[in-house]
Amino acid sequence: MKISAVIITYNEEKNIGRCLKSLEGVADEIVILDSYSSDKTEEICKKYKAKFYQNVFYGHIEQKNEAIKYAKYKYVLSLDADEALSKSLKKSIIEAKKNFFNDGYIFNRMTNYCGKWIKYSGWYPDKKLRLWNKEKGKWAGENPHDKYELEKKSKIGFLEGDLMHYSYYKISEHIQQIDKFSEIRAKVLSKKGKKTNIFQIIVKPFWKFLRHYFLKLGFLDGYYGFVISIISAHATFLRYAKLKQFNNDKIFNEK
Repeated sequence: MKISAVIITYNEEKNIGRCLKSLEGVADEIVILDSYSSDKTEEICKKYKAKFYQNVFYGHIEQKNEAIKYAKYKYVLSLDADEALSKSLKKSIIEAKKNFFNDGYIFNRMTNYCGKWIKYSGWYPDKKLRLWNKEKGKWAGENPHDKYELEKKSKIGFLEGDLMHYSYYKISEHIQQIDKFSEIRAKVLSKKGKKTNIFQIIVKPFWKFLRHYFLKLGFLDGYYGFVISIISAHATFLRYAKLKQFNNDKIFNEK
């Protein structure tokens, strides 16, 4: 069976080369859907003989569903630009290509945070459905948190090996990302009529920290386990605080 690797990009010159190199010997074609990058992303992609297309970005889910349309083959391997296949996962995928028994395959994702591989903190194993029959599903979820959903009764298998995720090089990048993502998420929740209150704004971040640092053994990840747990709690605080603000603005504008 042949595989189309599909990736969406925007100013990913720092990551995309590593991602594309990991696909050598695995993907039979590489499709890039770019959101008009201003750095060297296009140049690097073409160096690896990837098929390069561009499209205006309206959302993660919308862009990923659009990208699938450019895939030549029925089976799609979807990666983010800051991800790469480990040697063991490459081996598993190559073996699976000999005969696809399932409609989709899940594998574990391990995240590198500021140079450290995170093995606890609720971040591992971060199971992802990333290899599938494009005729039996689509990207869904709620922006910015997308997920691929196969049709009911689809057969899903598991492949050994890790998908390596190079998330943040600096703590400041993580903080900037949660500010951006919490804004998007809060707007989505507000439009859906979701309500919140001061009790949730106080309690949910506190519980988030306890869950990640203690129940999910974040303390075993050392210093960065603590940092991740604190920032995760802050992300929860921002999401609910912004939701309350959006709801208040909505009520004010309706008056």
